[in-house]
Amino acid sequence: MLTAAAGAKPATPGVRSSVLKWRREHRAQWRSTLATYAYPKLGKLSVASITTGDVLGALRPIWTEKPETASRLRGRIEAILSYAKAMRWRTGENPAAWSDNLDHLLPKTGKIARVEHHAALPWREMGAFMAQLEQQAGIGVLALRFAILTAVRSGEVRGTMWSEIDMRAGIWTIPKERMKAKREHRVPLSDAAVAILREMESLRRDKADALVFPGAKPGKPLSDMALLMTLRRMERDELTVHGFRSTFRDWVAEATSYQRELAETALAHALTDKTEAAYQRGDMLEKRRRLMAEWARHCGTTGAPAGEVVPLRRA
Repeated sequence: MLTAAAGAKPATPGVRSSVLKWRREHRAQWRSTLATYAYPKLGKLSVASITTGDVLGALRPIWTEKPETASRLRGRIEAILSYAKAMRWRTGENPAAWSDNLDHLLPKTGKIARVEHHAALPWREMGAFMAQLEQQAGIGVLALRFAILTAVRSGEVRGTMWSEIDMRAGIWTIPKERMKAKREHRVPLSDAAVAILREMESLRRDKADALVFPGAKPGKPLSDMALLMTLRRMERDELTVHGFRSTFRDWVAEATSYQRELAETALAHALTDKTEAAYQRGDMLEKRRRLMAEWARHCGTTGAPAGEVVPLRRA
């Protein structure tokens, strides 16, 4: 983004070159948001020349129509310009700052509309959807099915290592370094989830393939777009991968007699009630094993392999 200003001095770096490293699953979100809403307005400006008026030009068109997206965009622009200032590529106040700046010029997003949530499939439609999904082919399809059956986040699924899997015990242990809450999370695997792992195991090129769901490049996982593109090919653009976690949560609440905290533990959510959290010291693994087996049955998943799986080519 933002090209450098001409002059005798070294060119001022643009926003694209100013972006800090972030978690892998967020990279595409950052790039997409900036490319769609920021670059058209700020793309030809140097980071040194951007003003509050320029930032408003990028935010105002979506501030009331897409308040959640606009709020994230503002924060991302602010982070980039803050980094640019730290690198001495610009001086002065941050034009994307909210306090004592944009808060006087834009309405609070909370007063505009309810926060946008990840689009979720109604839980009663899960069986029909999974039947359609099982007709699709590819590693991205298997990863999406595995994500749905385990109710785990996309990034945690895509980064799954074979060393985390205990096939005999039917347990997937995600290390704290890969968890959003920075706590180790054990996932009991249903027969249907194990069947997907067996299918991926048969596709392993050699023991060096440590990733369960490898991407096209050696040693790299699937991109976060791989699962989303599966939904698009199915013409289910209204859905998001993360939304299936909400589908699972709704199913537990409305169609089962399992306690709320069991579902929260399955989703690796931290309990907000401190007293409740103090008494719940274990992870209720065996209870969750029964829960996930019932979820797989609700999804109508038999564990039978899908159609042809298309191997990934090495770049």
